[in-house]
Amino acid sequence: MGAAGGGELERLLDEQVTYYRSLAGDYLNQGLDLPGGDELTEALEAFRPSGSVLELACGPGVWTSQLLRHATDVTAVDASAEMLAIAAARVGHDRVRFVQADLFTWEPDRRYDVVFIGFWLSHVPLERFESFWSMVADCLSGDGRVFFADDAYRTDDELVEGPSSSTIRRRLDDGTSYRIVKVPHRPPDLEDRLQRLGWHIKVTSTSGPFYWGAGGRG
Repeated sequence: MGAAGGGELERLLDEQVTYYRSLAGDYLNQGLDLPGGDELTEALEAFRPSGSVLELACGPGVWTSQLLRHATDVTAVDASAEMLAIAAARVGHDRVRFVQADLFTWEPDRRYDVVFIGFWLSHVPLERFESFWSMVADCLSGDGRVFFADDAYRTDDELVEGPSSSTIRRRLDDGTSYRIVKVPHRPPDLEDRLQRLGWHIKVTSTSGPFYWGAGGRG
C-alpha cells in the first residue's frame, strides 16, 4: 500500500490535517451521494451508543447529534479547531466536551463505554494501524464497545501514486491540492486485521462503497 518513511509519513499526516482545516467551511457540501449512506445511520441507531461516548475525528459534528440521542455525554476530539468550532455551533456544548488534539499523539484522560469513529479509520496509515487501535483500547471501559463507519471510495484522479498506494491527492474548490491518506479497506480484510489485534468486530458492507463495524475486545 505504499509505506512511507518516518519523516515523510509525518509530513503526509501534517498535510492531511492542513487539508481538513482548510476544508472545514465546505466539508458539509462534500458528502458522497452514493448508495448505502442511509444504512450507516440505521446501523448506528441499532447499535445504540449509550453511556459515555468518545467520538474520534468528529469533524463538523455530522454524527454528534445522533450519538447524543443515546449517549449520556460525548467527548468529541478533532485536530482541526475550525472543524470543532463548526461542530460546537451546530450541536452546542450541552453534554458535549470538545477537545482539539492530534489523534496520533493524543492520550485519553478517562475511559468510555463507546468509542465511535466516523469516516476516520481510512485516514489512518497502515503503519499506525496497530498503535491507533492500542489507543482505542486504552479509551474503553472493560466491556466497552466500538462502532465505526467509513468508505473505500477513491476516484481515479486522486490516485496520484497509483491504486496500490494509500496516498491520494485531493483539491479544494480554489484549486489548492493536498496529499492525504485514504486506505481502501476491504471489510473481510479489515475484520481479519482487527481480529489479529485481539478485537472482535464484525465489519459489514453496505449496498454502496460504505462499510461499518461494531464490536469490542475479546
